[in-house]
Amino acid sequence: MRHIWVITKRELSAYFATPVAFVFIAIFVALTGTFSFYIGNFFERNQASLESFFAYHPWLYLLLVPAVAMRLWSEERKSGTIEQLLTLPVTTTQAVLGKFLAAWLFCGIALLLTTPMWLTVNVLGEPDNGAIAIGYLGSFLMAGAFLAIGTCMSALTRNQIIAFIAGAVVCFLFTMSGLDFVRNAFSWAPAALVETIASFSFLQRFESLTRGVVELRDLVFFLSLTVFWLFATVIAVDSRKAA
Repeated sequence: MRHIWVITKRELSAYFATPVAFVFIAIFVALTGTFSFYIGNFFERNQASLESFFAYHPWLYLLLVPAVAMRLWSEERKSGTIEQLLTLPVTTTQAVLGKFLAAWLFCGIALLLTTPMWLTVNVLGEPDNGAIAIGYLGSFLMAGAFLAIGTCMSALTRNQIIAFIAGAVVCFLFTMSGLDFVRNAFSWAPAALVETIASFSFLQRFESLTRGVVELRDLVFFLSLTVFWLFATVIAVDSRKAA
């Protein structure tokens, strides 16, 4: 754990060493507020809830999280420092976890800075704070799943743009898989296959959490998906080491 924490601190410090981190956070906070108040009609709803706030998180993560993840391994491969990193007394798993945790904490900081929305809705009414807290937890777990996918894509190429596009495409497929038009597109397939495809939808899993409904299967879904893609990242980095 000590090695993982050292890598995490190194990577997290690297984020804030440039203005890019602050620009990302500013964009995320600004977009969440804009979508909630204007596009989501926060005041017109006349309800003390953050439903309109959480509704746009999957779509924001779809572009912003792959942008965070694209540099994790692509930059190391492009600059040649990946060889130096892999010769240090750390395992590939420790390096992958350290980088991932740093990026996940960075996303968590951005999410934490949106809590004035939570305070605002408490000033205006009496919301279900338990449901809002669960919504924040679900958003953080979903960001982790998005990030794990982006991390794997970053490990497969040295080009950050390609890593971003690949990560966004894969995340898009997971996000859209539960929508009706996707189900209709597979109407020819057995019902069990259609339901299996739909069960991978980030929207479907996240929606139940934003309503304050905590189901173990939803939590396990995001965590197991994160673990799977991090395992795939370890394999991708190890293959690079073997080459």
